[in-house]
Amino acid sequence: MEPHENVKQSRKNLIINNFIGGVAWAVGATVGLAIIVTILGLILRNINLVPFVGNFVADIINFIIDKRPDLVR
Repeated sequence: MEPHENVKQSRKNLIINNFIGGVAWAVGATVGLAIIVTILGLILRNINLVPFVGNFVADIINFIIDKRPDLVR
């Protein structure tokens, strides 16, 4: 059977095939994103970026408290 001969499918088969294809795409995208986020998390954990960000935020807070002590009650 040629590919162009398979165009006339019933609506039921068309909807089922598209639904299954959409579910498969969604599962693949979810698994792929989970793998990428996991790898990025491992990389960021190993380069110790969190203490740098924490110190940066602490410096900003201390600067604000030094300049405007009335903000702290």
